Amino acid sequence: MPIALCQDFDPTATWAAAKLSKDSGQTRRLLALAAIYEGASRTQAARIGGMTL
Repeated sequence: MPIALCQDFDPTATWAAAKLSKDSGQTRRLLALAAIYEGASRTQAARIGGMTL
């Protein structure tokens, strides 16, 4: 069952946080979340984040 995303953030803020991050793992996770906020599938987000479902 998918977990709902918080509505406190949006793609723009998440992309900005990823750009400022110095930690590569955190950056990948933020980019995956930004993609989901923009409507990407879980599979696409997993590829962006370097993960599997």
